[in-house]
Amino acid sequence: MKTTRVIETQVPARLDRLPWSRWHVLVVFALGVTWILDGLEVTLAGSLGAILKDPATLGLTDTQVGASATAYLLGAVAGALGFGYSTDRWGRKRLFYLTLGVYLAGTALSGCSWSFDSYIFFRFITGAGIGGEYAAINSAIDELIPARFRGRVDLGVNSSFWVGSALGSGAVYWLLDPRLVPLRLGWRLAFGVGAAIGLSILLLRRFVPESPRWLMLRGRTGEADQVVDEIESTIERHAAPLPLVTEDPLRLRARDRTPWSEIWRAMAQTHRHRSVLGFVLMGAQAFFYNAIFFTSALVLTQFYQVAPGSVALYLLPFALANALGPIVLGPLFDTVGRKPMIVLTYGISGLFLAATAMLFRAGLLTSATQTFCWSATFFISSSAASSAYLTVSEIFPLEIRALAIAIFYAAGTLVGGAGAPILFGYLVGSGSRPALFWGYLAAAALMAIAAGAEAWLGVKAEGQSLEKIAAPLASKDVGGGS
Repeated sequence: MKTTRVIETQVPARLDRLPWSRWHVLVVFALGVTWILDGLEVTLAGSLGAILKDPATLGLTDTQVGASATAYLLGAVAGALGFGYSTDRWGRKRLFYLTLGVYLAGTALSGCSWSFDSYIFFRFITGAGIGGEYAAINSAIDELIPARFRGRVDLGVNSSFWVGSALGSGAVYWLLDPRLVPLRLGWRLAFGVGAAIGLSILLLRRFVPESPRWLMLRGRTGEADQVVDEIESTIERHAAPLPLVTEDPLRLRARDRTPWSEIWRAMAQTHRHRSVLGFVLMGAQAFFYNAIFFTSALVLTQFYQVAPGSVALYLLPFALANALGPIVLGPLFDTVGRKPMIVLTYGISGLFLAATAMLFRAGLLTSATQTFCWSATFFISSSAASSAYLTVSEIFPLEIRALAIAIFYAAGTLVGGAGAPILFGYLVGSGSRPALFWGYLAAAALMAIAAGAEAWLGVKAEGQSLEKIAAPLASKDVGGGS
């Protein structure tokens, strides 16, 4: 490992003092498209589930539909882990293009599938691109957004998943109308929507700089200061003069990489309680969401006899409720605080799903009221799920931020999410309301457990700089600074 000099920098303090600006909006839009693409992909998979069972398409079974969703999630796990470490090692910006390119290839090829085997392989590739995006983008956004806005911005960006979901619902509705597009072609064209969005965003990402925080870790203080100078200059053209930086410089030892031994100690020893918290929050929300969303189309067609081509209309209000939740509740995570809001959103989500499951088992719901209950539940749980990503992205040291996001996303998805689509695909296929009821109740219980974990282990992070929440590993042996 190459070791360089001890440096002093005010880059974090300079970034955190900035007012909200057009520049920040550009960054959020250029990077936040990740969640739009993920929402689009998940909605396409969910909405197309019933269509892909048709012999005129791929002729999948209920279990195969669930397995294809699991393949996407496993791909996301592999992509997050592989690209997550690369993001910390090689920088945020380099990975912007690579992960988006992998996604574009996967989603385009998904529309060219000719069999179940080819379909799940291409869904795996698509998921790998999205998983890598989560690690690279979450870390970059947190490192570029001022501390006092970080909570609401992260939740708002995560809520754009449901903008993608709404786009997917609309695309599927029109492309699956046999009066407009033949069925054998419409489902293939649906996957082209994501590719078109991804291509359009490639050019926009050219204007997003490398994270100055990552540059300072590598000893490239001149480049880091230059990036911040340009950001400040851009913002000052449309705002009052910026306040002076009053905090002491941060002192750290610049180096080209972080040893695995330090990574292990940071996550398994120094911050082990935070690691437990991240795993529980991510696992609970992954199971909760994937249990319902990947099989919602199957529930509507099997238990309420909704026509496959009309499923997207039911998913649209569901998506809108999910998008609005973090926008409405997001500011409270910066004012009321992370801990009380995470406890409340996780706890209420579990209660709402349990109540909905009881009504479903009793046969008291219609397709419309089932959708209403799901929408009310996920208006709250959307903020809970988004707060899990917010938590794991800000409570670990800068050197391992992307890898930490990747690890907990991967662990949560594997334990809480990857098996959920197959399990619930099987439960739906059984046609048993009691069996599905117990599945929903298990998801509700996991959310309650996560609420308890946050109450016990939650971290006060609102308004705090990333370096105060978790000091960089490279600052441990140099003393002084903030």
